[in-house]
Amino acid sequence: MLKPFLCRCKAVVILLAILPLSACLFRSHPVDKPVVGPLKTATQQELIDYLATQAAKVQNLQATVDIDTNVGGAKKGKVVEYQQIRGYVFLRSPAMLRMVGLAPLVRNTLFDMVSDGRVFKLWIPTKNRFIIGRNDLPGHGSTQALENLRPQIFYDAMIIRPIDSLNEIAVLETQTEMVTDAKGRKIERDNYVLDVVHQHDKDWVLERKVIFSRSDLLPHQELVYDGGEVVTNSQYHDYRETDGVNFPQQIQIVRPQEEYDITLTMVKLQVNQGLPDDKFVLDQPPGVDVVHLDKQNNQTPNGPQGNH
Repeated sequence: MLKPFLCRCKAVVILLAILPLSACLFRSHPVDKPVVGPLKTATQQELIDYLATQAAKVQNLQATVDIDTNVGGAKKGKVVEYQQIRGYVFLRSPAMLRMVGLAPLVRNTLFDMVSDGRVFKLWIPTKNRFIIGRNDLPGHGSTQALENLRPQIFYDAMIIRPIDSLNEIAVLETQTEMVTDAKGRKIERDNYVLDVVHQHDKDWVLERKVIFSRSDLLPHQELVYDGGEVVTNSQYHDYRETDGVNFPQQIQIVRPQEEYDITLTMVKLQVNQGLPDDKFVLDQPPGVDVVHLDKQNNQTPNGPQGNH
């Protein structure tokens, strides 16, 4: 009985001895750290004030953008990358937005949508369809990606809402995350995170997280939650000053529940140059199929014309 035991012990000792010498069993690699100089510091109130100041600075903007779209994921079983299109965005505080997308090459209107902050309209000429609904209505699960677009999502992504001191509480935390830099390297980034908790009835729920990089104290990401799940993941890149406002030149908007990802890259941006009311008027064309999302019988072919 003793001899087999000694043999087993000897085998274990030999195995432990050769493990450090066996390069084929494992490998390690260094983690690059970005050369950003000393990390910047800010208080919770300073970050809250920054969001309020930036939102107040942008009274209106108009932008020519390149739009890249990916649709699909685990639910759909595939991801479709659409050809880049040209678009126009018109935004006016406090909640008005219009966005037009043009088909590649021919530059015909692919979609046209507008919101007054309460009701949105979406016109899809290729489908001869005009969709009307409240801003708080989610995408209605259509297999057609365009029909799930909502102007309010783009407004909230482009202008990060300030903290509502009457109904929200912000809590500051620090975070270190792994990100990929412009050269494709994995690097560590130190962040400040504002956790925004909203009062809903008698409960307090996590509404969103605004993530500031400590290299520049600018918001590089916002996560919006509903029922504990992320519904919008907005990411901000390449901040530049335009007309006195520090604004990202690229905004990526990911909607994981609806499985689409839209990136807006600024081609031309004008801030606070003024926008007339007619920029936010989208009349219902004659002869279109009308979809009223907030009505039980939500499809009315050749519905009445005019604003709703």
